[in-house]
Amino acid sequence: MLYIVPTPIGNLADFTFRAVEIVKQVELILAEDTRTSSLLLKHYNIQKPITPYHQHNEHKIVSHLADQLQAGKTMALLTDAGTPGISDPAFLLVRECVKRNIKVVCLPGATAFVPALVNSGLPINRFCFEGFLPLKKGRQTLFKKLAEEERTIVFYESPMRLVKTLEECIQYFGAERQCCVSRELTKMFEENKRGSLREVCDHFIAKGVKGEIVVVIEGVS
Repeated sequence: MLYIVPTPIGNLADFTFRAVEIVKQVELILAEDTRTSSLLLKHYNIQKPITPYHQHNEHKIVSHLADQLQAGKTMALLTDAGTPGISDPAFLLVRECVKRNIKVVCLPGATAFVPALVNSGLPINRFCFEGFLPLKKGRQTLFKKLAEEERTIVFYESPMRLVKTLEECIQYFGAERQCCVSRELTKMFEENKRGSLREVCDHFIAKGVKGEIVVVIEGVS
């Protein structure tokens, strides 16, 4: 059996009781970064074999891991923060397990875009999640498509690119389109900056940007 285990996005107390129990039971932990996961496991006094599973090796080892799972081994997949598969590795292994009829159990838990979306103050009955936007190829085409999107738009961004991306959003969506930028969710210096794209962009130009970022933008009227 393969368990997909969400990990805290900042506050270690957001690791669920069930997640702790599952990780203590499995025979092997797959970790996006073994150093990051080791800190979490140490905090909860969990000692289990741990091996790397990330975007640079997943294509090479997915069949081998599936073979072990098919033979009866139980594993838990953890990423550095949030739910595996949401802009993090998981899809290839889950797809292989489904293909082989290996049971996959995904635990509910932390993910960054949900609290950012809920506390944005923008409509959340319908939304589209874009993960990380493409850096070059297809970026302009995507912006043009999103400019006509009626649902609330959610995506992740790095602090180094936030201002540039907000300026591009102004170019394609208009300066008055409402948005919310959430930064450092669940951490001590959590910030949710709401306003028009122009207001929010100017705020971060003046203040600077640090931490993990989620951008939420209202859809076109």
